[in-house]
Amino acid sequence: MKKLINVPENYVNEMLEGIYLAHPDYVTYTEGDLRCLVTSNKVEGKVGIATGGGSGHLPLFLGYVGKGMLDGCSVGDVFQSPSAEQMLHVTKSIDSGAGVLYIYGNYNGDIFNFDMAAEMADMEEDIHVESVVAGEDVASPKAAPGEKNTRRGVAGIFFVYKCAGAAAAAGKDLQEVKRIAEKAAANVRTMGVALTPCTVPRVGHPGFEIGEDEMEIGMGIHGESGIRRGKLETADEITSEMMEKILEDIPYCAGDEVAVLVNGLGATPLDEQYIVARKVNLILEEKGIKVHRYYVGEYVTSIEMAGLSISLLKMDEELKGYLDAPADTPFFKQGIV
Repeated sequence: MKKLINVPENYVNEMLEGIYLAHPDYVTYTEGDLRCLVTSNKVEGKVGIATGGGSGHLPLFLGYVGKGMLDGCSVGDVFQSPSAEQMLHVTKSIDSGAGVLYIYGNYNGDIFNFDMAAEMADMEEDIHVESVVAGEDVASPKAAPGEKNTRRGVAGIFFVYKCAGAAAAAGKDLQEVKRIAEKAAANVRTMGVALTPCTVPRVGHPGFEIGEDEMEIGMGIHGESGIRRGKLETADEITSEMMEKILEDIPYCAGDEVAVLVNGLGATPLDEQYIVARKVNLILEEKGIKVHRYYVGEYVTSIEMAGLSISLLKMDEELKGYLDAPADTPFFKQGIV
């Protein structure tokens, strides 16, 4: 294992110390706990938006705390959920009287701890909390109509943050911000491909093995199993397979409009991500689907995993307005705030 770290047990806290040093105009922490990250620019009367999850996914989750997006983030160890108490500390800090919306990925530990934090916020602090659980990975089993979503939350949560954050910044109330978040979550689909494993610092060895000439389509951001493993194919072949699965899931038709996110998982050069974006565009053009915006880069990583994911957000005029709104965070900037 080659990593630029010190003691593995200090990996997360030392990373956070560096972020606070580099971005004091954006973020600070509360309750003396480095893992309770909150905005440095609290807006009174605005709905607060909190997220959280395990480390190892930068810029997710904490990198999107800033103007026009999120207000706080509870930070767990690598690939581990933060505690309910840390989530409660963040909630108390970002609440300004309009309530707090939790947006987080569909993982059991996060669900359990966020639900507990919401109960404590209500009972102990009289803070009204609503929640939206994002799960859009089409490699995960699809729930039957009316049943609880069982899909993993992956890179598409970026779109949920962006739209909900813009709604909150526009002064919408808690129920309206929740509605926008749910609408974005319902209209985004993602699929990924992994080329190499990643190594959790405390563990010290890769979480799984994959051959030098292999790939795994549909692997999750923690190394969860995908839908198939096989010999490495060309960028166009991989992109075509992933796009087919995404496009048939909602489904789409000619005349629809989308936003596209091509997301690197930590060790994939931007050159390769743009090659994939090119093929995505060709496929969408062939189907008569318009692209409103492209986002290409590292938005949700998996430490140093090689591979990427593709997310499509099906647009309408309402979502376009929120997606296009300005935002200014340490890791994402759009327009002028």
